[in-house]
Amino acid sequence: MAGWTGRTRPLLLATLLALPAAVPAATPDHHSLPAIIAQIDAGHFHDADAAITAALKQPGLSAAQREALAFQRERMRRIRLDFRLDADQVEARVRKEIPDLTQAEFDRWNHAGLFEHLVIDGHTFYFNRSPGNLFRLSAEARARRADPKPFDDTPNGVLNDHHRSVVRDALATGRSGVDPLRVEVTQTLTVDADAVPAGQTLRAWIPYPQAIPGQQEAIRLVGSVPTGARVAPPSTAQRTAYLQKQAVAGQPTVFSITYAVTVLAQYHRIDADKVSAETITPALAPYVAERPPHIVFTDDLRAFSRKVVGDEKNPYRIAQKLFAAVDRIPWAGAREYSTISNISDYTLHAGHGDCGEQTMLLMTLLRLNGIPSRWQSGWMFSDGRYDDIHDWGQLYLPPYGWVPVDVTFGQLAPGPGDDPALRWFYLGGLDAYRIAFNSDFSRPFVPAKTFPRSETVDSQRGEVEWRGGNLYFNQWHYHFAWKRLPLHGRSDN
Repeated sequence: MAGWTGRTRPLLLATLLALPAAVPAATPDHHSLPAIIAQIDAGHFHDADAAITAALKQPGLSAAQREALAFQRERMRRIRLDFRLDADQVEARVRKEIPDLTQAEFDRWNHAGLFEHLVIDGHTFYFNRSPGNLFRLSAEARARRADPKPFDDTPNGVLNDHHRSVVRDALATGRSGVDPLRVEVTQTLTVDADAVPAGQTLRAWIPYPQAIPGQQEAIRLVGSVPTGARVAPPSTAQRTAYLQKQAVAGQPTVFSITYAVTVLAQYHRIDADKVSAETITPALAPYVAERPPHIVFTDDLRAFSRKVVGDEKNPYRIAQKLFAAVDRIPWAGAREYSTISNISDYTLHAGHGDCGEQTMLLMTLLRLNGIPSRWQSGWMFSDGRYDDIHDWGQLYLPPYGWVPVDVTFGQLAPGPGDDPALRWFYLGGLDAYRIAFNSDFSRPFVPAKTFPRSETVDSQRGEVEWRGGNLYFNQWHYHFAWKRLPLHGRSDN
């Protein structure tokens, strides 16, 4: 993005292609929505705000046009919430991890773009998570920590006995869905006390599992607070349970749902020689198409794809090359997706990304190469204390059909005696320790939300609003808790 200046570090992608910053095309109409988006991306917030004011005065605007313009003002507010640090504050936070940090070290890392920042109206603001992200992006910085503790990452990001069991059972049974796990989950959304006036009705949407035969089955709503949760139909691409409750003065407003679900691990042993290019049917056509604003076949993406793919024609081997290339992008904590105007382009140039950003980039590259791809996301957990929101995807490979892909977990490292195919476990396989709420991104809720969402792309934490507008993430918090249950029937609902 043009206004993001934290991309001068020696990045995998930019080094590979010497990619320039993605600069939006110029437009003579400075009051148009694309021009305003470009101004915000370039950090010209004052000019963008003035352009929004002028655009809203134009006669004949539809309600949708007014909402889109107003959201760009909200996007600037959200960006400012994500970028609140100055250089001294960043340095102070890094110094907590590296007490003997030298000024030369900090300046070198800053100059290399390791601290994501924006220049807004001539002033530099750093991303709130940039001090912690430094240790994700720099081996040198990691080595300098006084306490070199490991990151609190999911254990399934490293090859383990669960992966081995999944592959063994899938090959033995001939089924792609194996090793079922029955769990009961309680998800809670708690609105801060006095976030809205007492007596006002709060409307909340809490994510709910998709019904996916062979992946998620026997879904049952156990209960909700308040009672009477309205679960969206199984066909809803971003499925939720809807609740209402009146706010009480001085008290937080608590919403929760409890459900049971059987989740199954996935594995397809893919033989590249059996994979052929698919004739794109009307049913598959949406999954090879661009879908602005986040799936766009830009010139930079085309150049990157050509460099990675070369002359390869086999769809699976193309997918392997793209998977490996995106896998090399370091994981780092991300700004809110609603603040990013094009996620795949942003990730290509940033040289780091979280799970959703990496997944969106891979999906775009797959579609660019004629390989159907689509989104899944939800929550992942472990037998220990770890749990977190997570995004992954699927790609279509005939004769295997839709198979899972998790580029964030990437290539595993088989040990002595391991099946070498375990390296590509997450290109055709998934662990059982995840629940998918979404089968697509940026799709409407049932019932519909009145105001723009806090998360405009994904749906994992929940959403809440009242008649006065949307409540953003800084006005409420969320929680996920789970426990094992005995296995039983496998009928969906």
